[in-house]
Amino acid sequence: MNSFRAVITGTGVSLPKRILTNRELESMVDTDDEWIKTRTGIEERRLVEPDENVSDMAAEAGVLALKEAGIEVSDLHLIVLATSSPDMIMPSAACMTQAKLGATCPAFDVMAACSGFVFGLSVGAQYIESGSFKNVLVIGSDALTRHLDWEDRRTCVLFGDGAGAVVLTRSNGEHGVLASYLASDGRGADLLKIPAGGSASPGSEKTLARRDHCIKMNGHEVFKFAVRAIPDAVEKALTGAGLEPKDIDYLIPHQANRRIIDAAAERLDIDLTKVVVNIERYGNTSTASIPIALDELNREGRLREGDVLVFVGFGAGLTWGANVVRWGKGVAG
Repeated sequence: MNSFRAVITGTGVSLPKRILTNRELESMVDTDDEWIKTRTGIEERRLVEPDENVSDMAAEAGVLALKEAGIEVSDLHLIVLATSSPDMIMPSAACMTQAKLGATCPAFDVMAACSGFVFGLSVGAQYIESGSFKNVLVIGSDALTRHLDWEDRRTCVLFGDGAGAVVLTRSNGEHGVLASYLASDGRGADLLKIPAGGSASPGSEKTLARRDHCIKMNGHEVFKFAVRAIPDAVEKALTGAGLEPKDIDYLIPHQANRRIIDAAAERLDIDLTKVVVNIERYGNTSTASIPIALDELNREGRLREGDVLVFVGFGAGLTWGANVVRWGKGVAG
């Protein structure tokens, strides 16, 4: 019987150069810097250029992750790309990323909104644990600013663009993905959505006039959901790993709102020094927020062998989930 683990051997990010500050937003929509910072914790965010797409960012992040892992593109066995803003409905952004990387392995998208990276990491780990594949590239890449109504101050201040990637490699050691917990509740589908552009509501003059191709959100209800979802996912994933909140070295939550993160950490009784927050610089980058934060920890040299990391995401669907990871390169499997 296989006893493989999926260890993270490389991380990488791609962040657009264009920075949009709260001060700039003040001239675009009825809002102000202090209100945004107080309500969300965001000070600035990144915006993709007109000729920059989700697959471009995904490929750039993937290259950096592969480089750190010391793995050639030819040795890659699977690409899992989590996104809610693919370049187009079809083909998948994963296939477009595969072509830009020069890879020949299978590639597919995972769509679980802002929980996408957590879902994608679980999927990638399963392929490794089963013995099917040895090297898997998992990417979270989103350009949700392409789907914003810049006259809607409730949503346009929240989102930013970016991509983050990790390489999962097969190991026989004690490090790697220890457990995952995934959940969905479609009864909350109307709370956060982009109504038009799919088969239920194809693009038309009416959908454009209603701005139905833009993000619509019930912020109050999403906030209440998120504060419940984070502790629920973390506790259940930790139970699967045989651990408790006190065992966490770093909690890396989806960066949607600073108040959500603080409230969830309080419910879990986790010291805020163990909670990774970078929302002030990037805003809500959706599927990219967790791997971007992980890459920062990694590049800054703050991670130590054996550290217990918990990734937790929540988003439209409704979806939520968590991964428990013991940091370390492991033993080649």
